[in-house]
Amino acid sequence: MGCLKNYITKLHQSTKRDYLKRMCDSKVECMKIARQYGYDYWDGDRKYGYGGYSYIPGRWKSVAENLIKDYQLADGMNILEIGCGKGFLLYEMQLLMPSLNLYGLDISEYAIKNAHPKLKATFFVGNANDLHIFNDKMFNLIISINTLHNLPLHEIERSLNEIDRVGDKAYIVVESFRNEQELFNLQCWALTAESFFRPETWIYLFNKKSINIDYEFIFFE
Repeated sequence: MGCLKNYITKLHQSTKRDYLKRMCDSKVECMKIARQYGYDYWDGDRKYGYGGYSYIPGRWKSVAENLIKDYQLADGMNILEIGCGKGFLLYEMQLLMPSLNLYGLDISEYAIKNAHPKLKATFFVGNANDLHIFNDKMFNLIISINTLHNLPLHEIERSLNEIDRVGDKAYIVVESFRNEQELFNLQCWALTAESFFRPETWIYLFNKKSINIDYEFIFFE
């Protein structure tokens, strides 16, 4: 059975968000554009997504340090990040431990093409629910941050089955809510999410698998 982690919450809370402004700013059209996961989502106007997703030295360092320490990563281990985006977390892990074998998978061809130029990783364009290109138990650790909630339930279950098959351990971050206000804020802000579950529902899904899946929840307070 996995456990709750606290690696990324501080980063999430450092960003200010105007929930009502996003909800009222042609949100349906913005959602359609965001779900293409192209330039607009990553580097276009903020209403479509990140509003410019650039590497900030050290921003992901503490997350990388915690992952390396807590999962006792060692030279030559294989790490897969599902939903790796431009690979900034993987790059911080590379800086701290160059001997790791790093792999990234993302549905966005644009993001992978614009990964950090000094990152030495093997990238694939693909979906979390189909990891057939990877062998059973190929990875010592699988990381997935803010990705699985973008899938409907049946694809989440397939993705977890695939993670269970190819990994020894996993750390998964998803958006969630604990009360009506957080659900409202989440629904205002989310552009790509399809599954809105409370933490206990996510934990139920994670604990159905044979491997330990550690988790962290992003809340919109």
